[in-house]
Amino acid sequence: MNKRTSSDSPLNLAYLIATQIALIVGISPSANARERFNPAHLETGAGGLATTDLSAFEEHGGQQPGRYRVDIYVNDSKVDTRDVEFRIQQNAQGQNTLQPCLSLNDLASWGVMIQRYPTLGQPDASCARLSAIPQASADFRFSHQQLLLSFPQSSLTNAARGWVDPARWDDGIPAALVNYSVSGANNRDKKGGGGGGNAQYINLRPGLNIGPWRLRNYTTWNRNSQNGESGTSTKWDTVYTYAQRDIRSLKSRLTLGDSTTPSDIFDSIPFRGGQLASDDDMLPESLRDYAPVVRGIARTHAQVTIRQNGYIIYQTYVSPGSFEITDMYPTGGSGDLYVTIKESDGSEQFLVVPYASVPVLQREGRLKYAMTTGVYRAYDNGIDKAPLAAGTAIYGLPAGYTVYGGGQFSNRYQALALGIGKNLGSIGALSTDITQAWSQQKNRPREEGQSWRIRYSKNLVQTGTNFTFAGYRYATSGYWDMQDVLNTWRDGRRYVMPERRRNRAELTVSQNLFQIPGNLALSAIVEDYWDTNKRMESYSASYNGSYKGISFGLSYSYNIHSAERYGQRSGRIYDRDGLFALTMSIPLEKLFGGHPTYVSYMMNTSKQGNTTNNLSLGGTLLADNNLSWSVMQGYGSQGQGSNSGINADWRASYAETLVGYARDRYSERVNYGLQGGIVAHRNGLTFSQPLGETMALIAAPGAQNVAVLGQSGVKTDRFGYTVVPYLSPYRKNDLTLNTETLADDAELALATQTVIPTRGALVKASYETSLGKRVLMTLRKRNGASVPFGATVIVPASPTPKSFIVGDGGQVYLTGLKDAGQLEVSWSHDPDGRCRVNYSLTQSASGIINLNAQCL
Repeated sequence: MNKRTSSDSPLNLAYLIATQIALIVGISPSANARERFNPAHLETGAGGLATTDLSAFEEHGGQQPGRYRVDIYVNDSKVDTRDVEFRIQQNAQGQNTLQPCLSLNDLASWGVMIQRYPTLGQPDASCARLSAIPQASADFRFSHQQLLLSFPQSSLTNAARGWVDPARWDDGIPAALVNYSVSGANNRDKKGGGGGGNAQYINLRPGLNIGPWRLRNYTTWNRNSQNGESGTSTKWDTVYTYAQRDIRSLKSRLTLGDSTTPSDIFDSIPFRGGQLASDDDMLPESLRDYAPVVRGIARTHAQVTIRQNGYIIYQTYVSPGSFEITDMYPTGGSGDLYVTIKESDGSEQFLVVPYASVPVLQREGRLKYAMTTGVYRAYDNGIDKAPLAAGTAIYGLPAGYTVYGGGQFSNRYQALALGIGKNLGSIGALSTDITQAWSQQKNRPREEGQSWRIRYSKNLVQTGTNFTFAGYRYATSGYWDMQDVLNTWRDGRRYVMPERRRNRAELTVSQNLFQIPGNLALSAIVEDYWDTNKRMESYSASYNGSYKGISFGLSYSYNIHSAERYGQRSGRIYDRDGLFALTMSIPLEKLFGGHPTYVSYMMNTSKQGNTTNNLSLGGTLLADNNLSWSVMQGYGSQGQGSNSGINADWRASYAETLVGYARDRYSERVNYGLQGGIVAHRNGLTFSQPLGETMALIAAPGAQNVAVLGQSGVKTDRFGYTVVPYLSPYRKNDLTLNTETLADDAELALATQTVIPTRGALVKASYETSLGKRVLMTLRKRNGASVPFGATVIVPASPTPKSFIVGDGGQVYLTGLKDAGQLEVSWSHDPDGRCRVNYSLTQSASGIINLNAQCL
């Protein structure tokens, strides 16, 4: 029989939780002798407790065997989060403790060289013997739900930091998807006369995922109509269509269709055809970009520490003999690396490794390449689709050198390039290359020419100064880029060739201001041309900083353009202008209930005397800060007069909507927009915010309107599905549902799932959801005594059987119960140490139900 009490008992619930926590952590970790619970001491007036079987808790850290969701760490580095089965086994010290059941495949994916230890178990064994690896250990920290695995360095492969086993990369589920964006504006000319008009724009990006293949398309539609004019212009355009997949063994991507060539060596060229190219995202972050190889020799088991500019950027432990360190994260600057090798006897060795970088540099042994073939894909349909081929390769050599080269080939254009880069350490980094080109423009004789390029970079971390320079010398007037030449081959319309550059220099200097918070940046670009005195110069200086939350900036730019005068070579200035800008933003969160809010001011004035001033107030609202808003008022000199505007942008779970209004002395405009994504999968149709390149489908059936942490406005729909629109490919992405947004009758077995998607994938993150009541139940044995402390209660009818632990006074907190059912209760191995309980709950009850129940 069972009886529902009249009200909840928060004190009893709190006491129950407290006693269960005490059970979990109550064993002193400092005790060396085996401890034994005397159940009679846990509660007075209940002699039946003396028969409770608590032997599982008598070992240090002991818990009941079963499956637990844990964060898995290997030598202090987190490698996974998932369910692990734990069994009572002997550890390396011969003690019976709770040990994880890990397969050989699990160990291999974490870098353990399983072939060295044949006694680990059979290849298909679900529970490897960790004691077969000397000095290996497994520590289950129950209170933190962490499994700490420790392996000697000699048992692990030399995997780079941040490495993820490609076998765990997930190509995702089959799905059809579409990104859409609809926008429009209604304009009214305030001068009268029927001016103004309407404009609408639609952007569609449909796609299809099948296994590792990604099919993508980008199509646009726009419509314009002007008041007082007859006719409406409407146009459809297809920007690109392609199919793409990764080639894991090559760390590369295969693209078939419309794309562009890389811009590492040559300028990028649009094409339609096929391309196979390296994908740096498939590499661990510690192997991306450039960093030198650190080599040394250790006399003993030693600690290696690497410092740059006084900071420790790497530390590891090595065995006696020579070693190589190849997985340092790039620091993004320069500064010699100071290496300390601390031997086990306390002695130390010191090494200095020079370090600096320019964009083209690659790590030693790293090959970055691209191979392309197809036809030229111009922006204008009137241009010939000339066949073309291109290839580039960049390879990292020892001693900080990198060599690179490539070619571009068409029946109307050929070019070859060759270059070399060098890490010069404290001096900086330098690269230089030469390109020889042969070209045939339409209706012009064949030409050839050369171009030289030099790039230099230096970062002085001690002073906070960064210096970059790029110089281009087009040695002969016959040098042209491939795109310029192919664009001349068009229908009867005349094509205006760009000016032929002769020299170009780019200089950028940035300086951190340590005493005055902020950054100062200077830049200069100077360019001249063959067969003319035309010249272009551009100079700019800017300062950006912040103080106590107030951000501000100053900038000044000065531009000079010159042209010939009526064919003469003297040259004359036809455009010389300077622009000064001031910006400031002040936070006002305290006035808006903690929501991010700011007031901003911006002023621009030019050398021509035109000045504009704008003052705006904006921020975010709602619980997830997914409603952005702003209001603006401005004024301009020289007859511009006042202008104003208001805008709002709401990021809902199923779409993003925006609306705005603007006016000035000439016109007023109302604009609007709707954008989002639609995903069709085997479980139905899911609407979402605009989709990124790589996504996740959250599947928590029955858990509706549940928010995803860290994703503004993303919530499950009425079926329990939603889309997380942006993920990092080939990396671990943790997706956590906010349990505080669950309904009272819903429970999640696990709130976090970890996914590792490939590029463009839609991976599925499934969450086990149980719908049912939450009950604080007081259990009585047949003789009326309380069920013992520490007894186990199982709900056998649930899809995945759940177990709960009884606390003081026979109380147990149960979740996910149906309106009626049966429970299994056990507290010892004796036949009288188990029973069954039938229960029935009130249909309309919500919240936590207090219930008394008696064993049958």
